[in-house]
Amino acid sequence: MYDTFKELGLVPEIMKAIEDMGFEEPTPIQKVSIPAAMEGKDLIGQAQTGTGKTAAFGIPILEKIDTTEKGPQAIVLSPTRELAIQSAEEMNRLAQYLPIHALPIYGGQDIERQFRALRKKPNIIVATPGRLMDHMKRGTIDLSHVQILVLDEGDEMVDMGFIDDIRTILAGMPEERQTMFFSATMPAPIRELAESFLRDPVLVKIKAATVTIDLVEQEYIELPDMQKFDCLCRLLDMENPELAIVFVRTKRRADEVTEALKKRGYMAEGLHGDLSQQKRDAVVRQFKEGTIDILVATDVAARGLDISGVTHVYNFDMPQDSETYVHRVGRTGRAGQTGLAMTFVVSREIGQLHDIERAIRRKIRRKSVPTLSDVIEGNQRIAIENLQEASRGTGLEEYRENAEELLNHVDAVSLVAAAIKLLTKQPDVTPVKITEERPQFKKRRSSGGKRSFGGERRGRRLQGHSRDKNYESEKRDGRYNGHRSRPQESRKREKSNMHESSFKPYFKKN
Repeated sequence: MYDTFKELGLVPEIMKAIEDMGFEEPTPIQKVSIPAAMEGKDLIGQAQTGTGKTAAFGIPILEKIDTTEKGPQAIVLSPTRELAIQSAEEMNRLAQYLPIHALPIYGGQDIERQFRALRKKPNIIVATPGRLMDHMKRGTIDLSHVQILVLDEGDEMVDMGFIDDIRTILAGMPEERQTMFFSATMPAPIRELAESFLRDPVLVKIKAATVTIDLVEQEYIELPDMQKFDCLCRLLDMENPELAIVFVRTKRRADEVTEALKKRGYMAEGLHGDLSQQKRDAVVRQFKEGTIDILVATDVAARGLDISGVTHVYNFDMPQDSETYVHRVGRTGRAGQTGLAMTFVVSREIGQLHDIERAIRRKIRRKSVPTLSDVIEGNQRIAIENLQEASRGTGLEEYRENAEELLNHVDAVSLVAAAIKLLTKQPDVTPVKITEERPQFKKRRSSGGKRSFGGERRGRRLQGHSRDKNYESEKRDGRYNGHRSRPQESRKREKSNMHESSFKPYFKKN
């Protein structure tokens, strides 16, 4: 077991990038996975989201790439456009001092642009299954020299109905290769794939870190979706968090909640997958430095964030499962400090809340929606605390003369009451626009390994062929409800891109 990155014997260029990125020591899955992968072994990594899986496979890939050879030597399969972009960006940051580039390709992006990028023969391709199969069929990607194949977020692939696509892609890869599967859980279809396509794999299983939420006070409020924002504002006023993260389900929701908070005078910024890396870094830096005190984030965008001092977590939208809940709530209550996590639950999500309680073996305390009177009372308490703290501070001498003069004309109680009134923040009821969203429901898996999501017609299944940009972003952010009609042209394009039994005839040879 290695305790530092230096002990792993990485090339200086990767070590410098790791230091620039602020990584100090490997995460548990990285400690075991990186040495095994660097030895060329097939690997199954089972760990929850946010445990550093991208670096766990990204670092060995970068170590093994032959920079004198052109073309793809490593393929990473990601379930969604957003994850493909995120993984490629992280690998490119790790490769910033190497002549290696990871190219993300996904549905919805201009195909001609992808053709041009592929003609530059990048060494690493991070792809969604549908678009990779499209290029395989067209013969626009040369996979004959692929040495490493990574399946990332395997259970998510199963949930989205990609299992047949993955089987076809795996069958079309060179047989002499290293294969790594990473997944939070190991559903039967993933185990079957591993038995078919992996050779004596090393199993790395990292236990879910439920201990991280032991110091977190957990509460929930049941309320309609359209009351969530006003309730959030009341809680922010009453609790006055030093640093708070507000988790939302979709990118649209993140933008709307962020703008609404700013409109009501809060120091807030949003974080989601559509932001550039430069913008993401700037937002995280502002949050760490306290320039802003509220971060509105989607789950995917919040992965890998390591920020100390977060006092409050607000689940504006219900997390989809217990792992996501633990990951969100674990953002506070760190380093021996206590924290508070509040979850907003619409009535139809109560069953999901009980599932989470069973998973974490802990009862989440129910609270009522705070009234305006509660807010005013809480704001008065904060004003009094601020006044007391200021009275104990220094630099008051220049104000004493004015204070004594005031006391000659106004009694002390009235004067202090006026000070409290001036310092008490009044509830802001500026109108804002937050689009209502349906609750997301998690159904039991069928024998085929697919899952249906809520909405009025729940019988439709998610099919695993080519997906356009809107579909993939909606699925990742939870907006896809299983019955969105697609344009006729899109359906025709998908039909033409249906996978075939083998793509080997389409491979280009150097």
